[in-house]
Amino acid sequence: MFNAVTIIPYAQIHQQQVIELVLGTQQNEFNIPITLQDQPDLLMVDVFYRKGNGNFWVAIHNEQVVGSIALLDAGQGLATLRKMFVHKAYRGSTFNTALLLYQQLETFAIDHSFNSIMLGTVEKLIAARKFYVKNGFELIDKTMLPVHFPVMAVDNMFYVKHLNR
Repeated sequence: MFNAVTIIPYAQIHQQQVIELVLGTQQNEFNIPITLQDQPDLLMVDVFYRKGNGNFWVAIHNEQVVGSIALLDAGQGLATLRKMFVHKAYRGSTFNTALLLYQQLETFAIDHSFNSIMLGTVEKLIAARKFYVKNGFELIDKTMLPVHFPVMAVDNMFYVKHLNR
């Protein structure tokens, strides 16, 4: 029997699995030179992401974290999509993990009166970039980012989606 992936709010019990997912994807799969020390937000999800109208969710399958996504409230109606990671075995249409995570974030953003969602990513993440475009994001130049957008040092491509409420 097929067990679906479920999206639930992050809880402290998910911390270690989220760290392993994020670092494993960044370092081992995509060879991005980033460490846990570069991402202290992973050690304080509630404090970092649940400010204002921010939140953090995990995708669960068979009691294991197989995906994550966060909405950082950057102020002035701007939602920032962060920490979207899906375990390699859960990508694609079999589980639709990325889509389920993104739909949770977008619905939350609309329900909490955000005007737009922005994100930064790395050029080599081709499948992720295709996913964002397929879901209505437009590529923008870094110079178009608002002053209050939290840029990660490794990000070199930026996207925006304006929400129609």
